[in-house]
Amino acid sequence: MNLQKVAVLTDSGCDVPADVALRYDIKVLPLRVMYPEKDYEDGVDIDPEMVYRRFPDEFPNTSTPSLAEVQDVLEKIHAEGYEKVIAVCISSGLSGTYNTIRLAASQQEELEIYVFDTKNISVASGMWAIWAASKLQAGWSYGDVIAGMQRKIYDCKVMFYMDTLKYLKRGGRIGLVSSVVGEMLHLKPIISCNPDGIYYTVAMIRGEKQGKRKLLSEMMKFCGDHHCWIIVGHGQAAGEAQLTRQLVDKQLKSKEILFVKQITATMAINTGPGLVGIAALLDP
Repeated sequence: MNLQKVAVLTDSGCDVPADVALRYDIKVLPLRVMYPEKDYEDGVDIDPEMVYRRFPDEFPNTSTPSLAEVQDVLEKIHAEGYEKVIAVCISSGLSGTYNTIRLAASQQEELEIYVFDTKNISVASGMWAIWAASKLQAGWSYGDVIAGMQRKIYDCKVMFYMDTLKYLKRGGRIGLVSSVVGEMLHLKPIISCNPDGIYYTVAMIRGEKQGKRKLLSEMMKFCGDHHCWIIVGHGQAAGEAQLTRQLVDKQLKSKEILFVKQITATMAINTGPGLVGIAALLDP
């Protein structure tokens, strides 16, 4: 526990690896994956490989934790001796998790709780949990960390491409991304989140080789001359992710690559296999 007695809570869709969560004492609230036989807890009793194995015959649904589940987690955090919580959530434009946690927080009297809508997804959201926890460990106050997150919210961005958009379309999360042109011309979009936390198209690409280079090119525009934290995420594309990491290492001047990660099961359901993405946080 940090001296501020502040817990950092995040949802599993933020893709914080288990070892990183342990190192920074980040609490992870599992999202749910619903198959006919049972509901699974993301990262607890289901992993992304199970999802990929059951494609294309089975497309499970996902859901946020229930209000009661969030309240239980908050009560456990209070029982551990914490007095305040910073909850970091994937974009409210892509999931109802933020609203569920905010509602639970409004009903919690023992804890002071700030719920942060990252306006982002996957590892780009997880960066904020890591950032908040690292600043608390460095001695920042609860208020200073919150002010920093609010000030820097648009300093974090993720960009990614995938083999097909059918999973995004099926999950209803395609946002402002148009799939028609890409299907006709065999093009793939590089996708990011806009300031409202909704998917949009950054650029169009053809082929994996061009994809990695264009992805990095667009991310370098975002990073500019800033020092950056970098995370490479992938969906059953470990080889492509490692090649992307190598390109980042060679071409991005001032950076710290935190890790390369297979995205979690709930993220895999809505993107399918073949995803490669880069997330960056400016001047962490």
